[in-house]
Amino acid sequence: MPRESFMREVRELQDEMLALGSMAEKAIARAIEALTTRHVMTARQVIEDDDLLDDKRTEIERRALLLIATQQPVASDLRTIAAVMTVATELERIGDYAEGIAKICISIAGEPALPPITIIPRMADRARDMLDRSLDAFIRHDVEAAKRIWNEDDQIDELYDEVYHELLAFMIADPTTINRATRLLWASHNLERIADRVTNICESTVFMVLGQIDEIKTPELAR
Repeated sequence: MPRESFMREVRELQDEMLALGSMAEKAIARAIEALTTRHVMTARQVIEDDDLLDDKRTEIERRALLLIATQQPVASDLRTIAAVMTVATELERIGDYAEGIAKICISIAGEPALPPITIIPRMADRARDMLDRSLDAFIRHDVEAAKRIWNEDDQIDELYDEVYHELLAFMIADPTTINRATRLLWASHNLERIADRVTNICESTVFMVLGQIDEIKTPELAR
């Protein structure tokens, strides 16, 4: 395969990865919408659509392995293809976490609503923004942007702690809320894990470009 044709295949592979990223981001948004509005039909749609994310990840992996097997790329080309496969797996797992949130929505749909927990949608917005920018950094081979996004995970952890203490207060004040509050805590934990997956994407970007994982967390970037 001529070099030009090979690079076109690599770009198409990255486009498929971005499409999967868009699907994952949409799944997060719809799962949180379902959770906050208690809309069971939306939650069920998120669950059904998760198969599409799985299929997309499988197709990306198949195409990537075919490129490796038939073209035997070396150095940076091989790192790019391998990184695309790794990121696709992270995106598929992000979809699984969104599916988990949708299942939580269904599990508490028949119970009285708790007062609005506004921090959870804020966590979701932050995680989605991190995801979108991490994929942009990957495509642009922007190591510094990837490092900055990696460091933003601390902000998600702080929001998770806020959710934890807010829900704990509900449970202490009214033990009848324990089941609902615990499940909302699980939902926020899924968002925290989504952000962790985004940091993995950032690490893949750094490795793809540099061929090694440098120290990512630095005092300057963490501020």
